[in-house]
Amino acid sequence: MSDIDQPGRFYLGREYDLEKNALTDRTVSYKSSHLTTHAVIVGMTGSGKTGLGIILLEEALLQGIPVLAVDPKGDLTNLLLTFPNLAPEDFVPWVDAERAQREGLSVEEVAAKTAQKWREGLSESGIGPERIARLREKADLALFTPGSTIGVPVDVLHRFQKPELDWEMHEEVLRERVGGLVTALLGLAGRETDPLQSAEHVLLSHIIEHVWREGQSVDLPSLIRMIQDPPIRQIGVFELESFLPQKDRVALARALNNIFASPGFSTWREGVPLDVESFMRAPDGRPRGSVFYLPHLNEAERGFFITMLLGAMREWMAAQSGTSDLRVVLYFDELFGFFPPHPANPPTKEPLMALIKQGRAVGLGVVLSTQNPVDLDYKGLTNAGTWVIGTLRTERDKDRVMEGIEGAASTSGGSFNRSDMRRALGTLKSRVFFLHNIRDDASCFFHTRWAMSYLPGPLTRAQVRQLVGETAPAAAAAAAAAAPAPASPAPAPEETLPEAPPTLSASIAQAFLPATVAAEWALHRHEERTGEQLLLTSKRLVYLPQLLALGTVYMIDQRKGINHQERVARLLDPPPPPSLIDWSAEGETPIVADDVSRQAVGEGGYLPVPGYLSDVKNYTNWSKAFSEHLYRDVRLQIFYNPQLSLYGKAGESRRDFRVRCEEAARDLRDAEIKKEEQKFETASQRLKDKLRREERELDADEAELTARKQEEVISGAESLFRLVSGRRSSSTLSTASRRRRMTTQAKSDVEESQATIEALEKQIADLQKDWEAQKEVIGARWAETLEKIESFDVAPRRQDVSVDFCGLVWMPLWEMETDAGRKLTLPAYEPKA
Repeated sequence: MSDIDQPGRFYLGREYDLEKNALTDRTVSYKSSHLTTHAVIVGMTGSGKTGLGIILLEEALLQGIPVLAVDPKGDLTNLLLTFPNLAPEDFVPWVDAERAQREGLSVEEVAAKTAQKWREGLSESGIGPERIARLREKADLALFTPGSTIGVPVDVLHRFQKPELDWEMHEEVLRERVGGLVTALLGLAGRETDPLQSAEHVLLSHIIEHVWREGQSVDLPSLIRMIQDPPIRQIGVFELESFLPQKDRVALARALNNIFASPGFSTWREGVPLDVESFMRAPDGRPRGSVFYLPHLNEAERGFFITMLLGAMREWMAAQSGTSDLRVVLYFDELFGFFPPHPANPPTKEPLMALIKQGRAVGLGVVLSTQNPVDLDYKGLTNAGTWVIGTLRTERDKDRVMEGIEGAASTSGGSFNRSDMRRALGTLKSRVFFLHNIRDDASCFFHTRWAMSYLPGPLTRAQVRQLVGETAPAAAAAAAAAAPAPASPAPAPEETLPEAPPTLSASIAQAFLPATVAAEWALHRHEERTGEQLLLTSKRLVYLPQLLALGTVYMIDQRKGINHQERVARLLDPPPPPSLIDWSAEGETPIVADDVSRQAVGEGGYLPVPGYLSDVKNYTNWSKAFSEHLYRDVRLQIFYNPQLSLYGKAGESRRDFRVRCEEAARDLRDAEIKKEEQKFETASQRLKDKLRREERELDADEAELTARKQEEVISGAESLFRLVSGRRSSSTLSTASRRRRMTTQAKSDVEESQATIEALEKQIADLQKDWEAQKEVIGARWAETLEKIESFDVAPRRQDVSVDFCGLVWMPLWEMETDAGRKLTLPAYEPKA
């Protein structure tokens, strides 16, 4: 058996000799059972941290260990790009076409170069195509996209259904589940999630527990209704109205209704149910590598899904028997924001901490990966038994890593040399890491092996869709099978509707939206979303009366260079007065103001207008309320970097603003370096001038020494002649002595000049070294300014708000009937491109 394929060990790479700056022939293999004490992978961008994480997951799957990988940024999708044949055509869909264009090559040529590079890299690591084939054969790889159908969606709301467990026997587990569901839901709504301090959390928990104990399931619409009229009248010793008054319950219901009414929320009810066992094993029993792709979600939605997933993991953990072997790996990439230090406490923190503290007993290995160790909870770090550390940028990062390793070492009774490690971390190259394992006596530096997966970086949505279709058919089929039957029943197609809008008061403005989606295309999208195949027997276009409000908000701040105009559109099905409209909810259908027409725009039947949509005074009130919403709630977020005195632009993303900050910081850095370089050049030139003068003096001194030596030789010859001829005198001896002294002085002058030149050369070298260090300090200081991005909101003045339209709009819909007698209502409008 080769040293890279040992049962119970992960082949990570080969040891690296820092002093010689070279690989050794010693294989680094990590004992899989040691991962039950969890691991932390730390390294700045470019350190090779993502590649190392994928290597770890490849090894786990090869050992038959399931993997659940949380992928907030999209890097872990690369785990599914494994090509046993390493043929150029395998790489064609995934190589960077823009890079090929920049290099003047075709995509096929770049793919061929990439395939060759991968073959050579794997060969150097002792890995052949058969090992990749074994990975594809032994493991099922699946890409899940919660809240989206670009991959395999996940039915997160499935967890609100009535559990099968008995309350009396599993009360603790079920209450933990209730708490996790409520925490995730409130976090998504942006509400307080502390189960002890939040009255909303307590109320929701009591409602869900009450419904479940009654043997019923709960969904979001019914939960919203029960918040307004709870099935319980007392919480603790307080009457319900004293505990959480009606107005506060209505505010909570509105916040949750905004979520339910948001575009795309129905996707959270589609796909594979959120069940840990199904993510760990494929239907054929193979271990599954489940990657949860989250870049398409906003921060609140990511927190919602991760909290729900971690809650499901806790339930799975509670049902397992004890073991010392590694059962499953939970890999968390780019942990920033989900596990922050005290006092921050997002909904994801408590369940993740529980998994870290309790997972070892049931064989759960948690791996946390980050490039910002200062943003992680210290207590969580000290629970990690394995540390893998790559290049770190700042001293703060190094200090936090040192603290975490020292804490883990002291817990296990080990030791750790802080000063030696600090020096080493500043010199690590890409793909070189320090491995510290509290369950191993010796730590080491190692260079990662070549990844079997192709690593092009984050994939586009189109690539994700293609990848799911090619590599995860089993998961896709499971999603289709699990998909609920959507579409609410429509009015009977046989019902006759007027072909013109009804006559309303002239004071009620009316508008029309065009049917921009053909019936066939609407049905095709429905089939793609649900996995169904339908045969239509009839269809017709109808127009539904809705409330449309269009407004313009001007946000101006001349001092900060802000002059922004924002168009706001709200398409709503308003509740009958006196119920108030939640104008912050944008509705399920986005509207482009240019699509709105004051004239009918096509044939179709017009549905009846409810009485409250025919009342003129309601539109007056709605217009005032919409204007107040625009003034009170519409804000323009602007990013600001106080260190650079740089303001963002309207609509500019944080990423784009950071790019501008990088450019500004680079210019300021270069200006400072240029200024300091002039000082350096002046000082350096002064030393170089001295050096040249000393070199000229040395030349003169050496010439003088040579002349003196010649004179001394001639004088000696003369003295010898006089001695032989018998004419020696005292004056001859005096002259010889004097010339000897002059030779000695000339030699001393030469040595003095040589010493001075050596000293000047050292000063010049030291000055150059100091200048290089100073440039690094300047660069690091300006790099730190990039982390100082803040934001503020620009609010409009009241005179800068205008309501352009508030009236009734006719929304087109397709009413259809299938051969099975099933009725569907599908949208016929979407904004024009």
